[in-house]
Amino acid sequence: MGILADRESRLLIDGTLVAGSAGTFPTVNPATEETLGVAADASAEDMSAAIAAARRAFDETGWSTDTALRVRCIRQLQQAMRDHVDDLRELTIAEVGAPRMLTAAAQLEGPVEDLSFCADTAESYSWSTDLGIAAPMGIKTRRTVAREAIGVVGAITPWNFPHQINLAKIGPALAAGNTLVLKPAPDTPWAAAILGELITEHTDFPAGVVNIVTSSDHGVGALLSQDARVDMVSFTGSTNTGRAVMADSAATLKKVFLELGGKSAFLVLDDADLAGACAMAAFTASMHAGQGCAITTRLVVPRSHYDAAVEAAAATMGGLKPGDPDKPGTICGPLISERQRERVQAYLDSATAEGGRFACGGGRPADRDTGYFIEPTVIAGLDNTAKVAREEIFGPVLTVIAHDGDDDAVRIANDSPYGLSGTVFSGDEERAAGVAARLRVGTVNVNGGVWYSADMPFGGYKQSGIGREMGLAGFEEYLEIKAIATAV
Repeated sequence: MGILADRESRLLIDGTLVAGSAGTFPTVNPATEETLGVAADASAEDMSAAIAAARRAFDETGWSTDTALRVRCIRQLQQAMRDHVDDLRELTIAEVGAPRMLTAAAQLEGPVEDLSFCADTAESYSWSTDLGIAAPMGIKTRRTVAREAIGVVGAITPWNFPHQINLAKIGPALAAGNTLVLKPAPDTPWAAAILGELITEHTDFPAGVVNIVTSSDHGVGALLSQDARVDMVSFTGSTNTGRAVMADSAATLKKVFLELGGKSAFLVLDDADLAGACAMAAFTASMHAGQGCAITTRLVVPRSHYDAAVEAAAATMGGLKPGDPDKPGTICGPLISERQRERVQAYLDSATAEGGRFACGGGRPADRDTGYFIEPTVIAGLDNTAKVAREEIFGPVLTVIAHDGDDDAVRIANDSPYGLSGTVFSGDEERAAGVAARLRVGTVNVNGGVWYSADMPFGGYKQSGIGREMGLAGFEEYLEIKAIATAV
């Protein structure tokens, strides 16, 4: 796999690791701003070759029907990642800026173990269902429903949780019998490219089944949506880019899965442990510098306890100082890039311009001249119409909003173009469940419950996306349904 320093990754196209036609581009450590090494920079021609390889592998080999081979290859990849987990951990901390503690969970080890669900599901799945004999229109007929792979899948992934999102697409797409072209974000190319090395060195994946194309040009990824040889695009990223993916895919009417943005609400009801709930909201919003689409970034609290809620959130968030992601105790590491740091700062500036105040944080840490850091920030004094309450910031920023009872809390939570996630805290479980049932979101945490799991579907309502990732629903996103009627 090579050493981390001065690493140069390659593309995986048709079973071979190759250089990019456009040369290379750097990957940068967001905590230090140092260049770590380079990644292969693919051109449109490279992407076309990868699509052609995936098309051939689907159309001309038995990959889509050989379940045993697919299961074996997925388990081989999983084992290779387990065997190299320490190398992968160091790469993830350096390239993603992910806190070391998170690599034992959703940043690395969790997604690797989740591959078992994909292999197990393929192995036990009912690929064909016999509906029995009936006589529609007087013709005696045996009816069968078959489920088959869609074909070539284009997977476009972001930089915030690259292993989790890459594997959440690769695992079920391949287990279902598809071939795949993965285009990762330019900010974290190594996290994807290293899978190509493991695949070629440690697995029996046939040539062309998996192709990994890194590029500094976002337009190269857009070719997956535009190319008629691609049958489905699975995209995770911003809502604006999701619209572009959907529009590009419309020309060929290919299937589109979209997991998009969020502006999720953390509802604290008037019978909850206020201090405990607000501390949890602050901790969650600071984790990985707030760079998670499902993170709850609106803390909606009883108006009568507003000041106490702000104080409790600030006490926790103000103590979570941004730090070196390589240190075991770090919760809030850097943002991914200078561009993202400037974007988050612009949102903070908008909060004060609209009359808000910072209960803690508000800018770059005074003790950090390098690295793309922002202080964990609690914003008070604004309502749900403020820009920081409406738009996805993707930084360690928590906006505290007052509510006037359960109905108003639900109204505020649902008053958003997004519908990805939500949290409800109450001393009464039945009351909390009733509020949770009224939220127009795809995932809900009630009193600290954890919805992230390989067998749980993940996705959102409204402009947070279309379809579900993970779980059986996520596996079936990558399948077509064929109805077969045989006269008897």
